[in-house]
Amino acid sequence: MPKPIRVLIDGTPLLGNRTGVGRYTAALAEELASSSHVDMRAVAFTLRGWRGLRRVLPHGVRARGIPSPAGLLRAAWLRSSFPPVELFAGLTDVVHGTNFVLPAAFRAGGVLTVHNLSFLDYPEELSRFDTTLPELVRVSARRAGIVCTPTRAVADLVVDRLGVAEDKVRVTPLGVDPAWFTARPPNPDLAQRLGLPSDYLLYVGSAGPRKALDWLVKAHANTPSLPPLVLVGPGHGSYGGRVRTLGYLSETDLRSVMAGASALTLPSRDEGFGLPVIEAMACDVPVVCTDVPALREVAGGHAHLVPFGEIDALSAALVNAMEKPLSPGTTSDRRAHAASHTWRRCAELTVAAYRAAAGH
Repeated sequence: MPKPIRVLIDGTPLLGNRTGVGRYTAALAEELASSSHVDMRAVAFTLRGWRGLRRVLPHGVRARGIPSPAGLLRAAWLRSSFPPVELFAGLTDVVHGTNFVLPAAFRAGGVLTVHNLSFLDYPEELSRFDTTLPELVRVSARRAGIVCTPTRAVADLVVDRLGVAEDKVRVTPLGVDPAWFTARPPNPDLAQRLGLPSDYLLYVGSAGPRKALDWLVKAHANTPSLPPLVLVGPGHGSYGGRVRTLGYLSETDLRSVMAGASALTLPSRDEGFGLPVIEAMACDVPVVCTDVPALREVAGGHAHLVPFGEIDALSAALVNAMEKPLSPGTTSDRRAHAASHTWRRCAELTVAAYRAAAGH
């Protein structure tokens, strides 16, 4: 049996409420912690709060912190290879940048996960803290021995837009926790606590221009026959009317809310993977999403695909999803497609990337 490879992952996405990148990092960390092939530690790139990393990591995984603000570290790593991460976190074979940025390292191999590249086309949508992200991702991609992406669609963009050699890119599709396959609709207490109607359409994700909720809300408002629309995730304002916002939910509550939905809709202008799509399929919930490369790839022919921005087409697809019952064969195929996405497989592919990067 080969010696376990020493891996240091960026655990910063584990702090605070978790959206897509945080959920990916958490699931990957759980799998790596249980693997006999990996000796994993995690580091948080934040001056304050890194001690909280100890409370959210799998049992037995060691946490490290870097006593410097993330902005200063990013600025330094943009210009040079100092400070190397080993200076604070100790020697390691591989450093994994789980959230677009790969720290500089002295001797360790580098693995970088790039979730999407929408910021290259819409830099104006970046926050004032992320204005250097496009160049930082380019530098990180050059620094990395291996670049991981959640879909082939993103892998192709990494090769085309970042100039990364094809043999440096690995596709590591995200997974579905088994609990999604046994999820049940909200019980009366949960429905009352959240103020859920008996029938509802569901959106799961953060707010922001890339998520394109404006045309979903318009399509919903233009179709009175549709049930209320429920938005789950951070950053949503108040839309009024038949739109209800629930904010951030725990994983347990999210699974119940998903299982009780009449349909899930994801109107994104761009996605790197679209985790709610396969989670909805695991719950036997119909999916309506935009016909963009990553969502088309992840849906695997089991979703209603709509051209981006076409309000009438989205309205019609939502009505169709509500009115057309799923046959037993369709349900079985959708659940089988979701079941083919496992976090164990994601971790196995990622460990293979670690070994390749360590050899560079």
